[in-house]
Amino acid sequence: MRSDLMKTGIDRIPHRALFRALGLTDEELNRPIIGVVNAQNEIIPGHLDLDKIASAVKAGIRMAGGTPVEFPAIGVCDGIAMNHEGMFFSLPSREHIADSVEIMANAHPFDGLVFIPNCDKIVPGMIMAALRLNIPAVFCSGGPMLPGRAAGKMVALTDAFEAPAAVHTGKMGEREATAITEHSCPGCGSCAGMFTANSMNCMTEILGLGLPGNGTIPAVESQRILLAKHAGMRIMDLVAGDIRPRDIVTQKAITNGLVADMALGCSTNTMLHLPAIAHEAGLELSLEGVNAISGKVPHLVKLNPAGPHFLVDLNNAGGLSAVMKRLDSLGLIETDAKTVDGTWADRIAAAEIKDGDVIRSRETAYSQTGGLAVLYGNLAPDGAVVKKGAVLPEMMQHTGPAKCFDSEEECCQALYAGKVAAGDVVILRYEGPKGGPGMREMLSPTAALAGMGLDRSCALVTDGRFSGVSRGASIGHVSPEAAAGGLLAYVKDGDLIEIDIANYSINLKVSEEEIAARKQEIVPQPPKEVSGYLKRYRALVTSANRGAILDDSKL
Repeated sequence: MRSDLMKTGIDRIPHRALFRALGLTDEELNRPIIGVVNAQNEIIPGHLDLDKIASAVKAGIRMAGGTPVEFPAIGVCDGIAMNHEGMFFSLPSREHIADSVEIMANAHPFDGLVFIPNCDKIVPGMIMAALRLNIPAVFCSGGPMLPGRAAGKMVALTDAFEAPAAVHTGKMGEREATAITEHSCPGCGSCAGMFTANSMNCMTEILGLGLPGNGTIPAVESQRILLAKHAGMRIMDLVAGDIRPRDIVTQKAITNGLVADMALGCSTNTMLHLPAIAHEAGLELSLEGVNAISGKVPHLVKLNPAGPHFLVDLNNAGGLSAVMKRLDSLGLIETDAKTVDGTWADRIAAAEIKDGDVIRSRETAYSQTGGLAVLYGNLAPDGAVVKKGAVLPEMMQHTGPAKCFDSEEECCQALYAGKVAAGDVVILRYEGPKGGPGMREMLSPTAALAGMGLDRSCALVTDGRFSGVSRGASIGHVSPEAAAGGLLAYVKDGDLIEIDIANYSINLKVSEEEIAARKQEIVPQPPKEVSGYLKRYRALVTSANRGAILDDSKL
């Protein structure tokens, strides 16, 4: 056993003495020791009840003959960190989480790991760690939040973020806003729509690292506790069979992940995290191949904020195994891809599509192409990402004058001051991985546009990124970013920006001669003054089209 390195033999007498201090018996030390990575804390709603998940996981490990040892991981609540300096640290926390798990699991050589994440960067950070370490591992998230109810309708975090703009413009009264505040997030769990947290929990299941139901069983249901116990038992089978994450996350698994991503219309953040995950697995995932997959995969599931359904509805409709069953019927899935409990063929055979409105057929699909798209053109030669499943039909093609802003704060102030008009293309730059630094989510500007009713006539283009809560013609991840000398830095107010999402293009309609002249005239904004972790992060982070991974070659 790997754990023998820290517990077996005469030379490990002091080690065993320390284990005695923890109250571990000889019987417990003689079993496989399983690290339980628990991100539980009291600041993220999705993590509040992870202590219960951890208890169930540990019970499962003990039932199957292992000894669980729990240790923590940090987490940032993107919603609470939104629209202030806290958001600079969200994406960078992904790398810190991966590094900290690597440190713990190598300093204390566990035989296997059970990961308990739930929200935004915690999930991909833990997946990256699992693949980097490549010791047997299984994931059990805390599960999605239920939607709330206010003013006679179902509500979620989307409504809360769009409420300020609606109040500012008189479209909503304070009484309705208060009801949304009180009821849009009714309890524990990752926020109820197909936002980043739920997108990545679903991707964990699709990639094969989580058991069926990992992405969709609500946080408050007892089925989530049962799932956690089974995850604890399953890790013992993986340890016994020496089945490792890189045996599961192969090129076939990555392909399945992209196919499901398109069918589900997940958060644009998956286009940051999947390349980073592939990198840790020693695989290739280029954004250039995404549109080919999007072009053949219908958009079958439309969850909040793009559509009327929530994660609980997808769970009741049969969950992700049912989605994969539908996709398999279309010949789009690699069914021999491995999972922690067999293959996708096994899961599909046991799956049932229980609601054809939630999981649609090709004939009734929302679109015959996928929910995400990568746009290319002179403004984004290395790509830009849009959640096209959440774009209104009238904004799929749009040409309008640029309104340029050099920070999220400047943009929000202009929006609330009425300085953005119908038809404008909002350019929000210097918010990329290096420029931010940290590539902040631009949820406040997109929510303001939606709350003011401008999502029907305005687009937003940024080298920053978006929360899964964002909707509308929100085009992010523009690469190269402005801080790296990308063309975004040289756009001026009034320039025409041509967006054609259906044909995957985005262009600045300015002559090459004028662009060359501007590059001689305009000096890009100097780097912001930062210190500590952000300074180290900025020195190493790469472009969004590479998943904003850190470039170790610079070390």
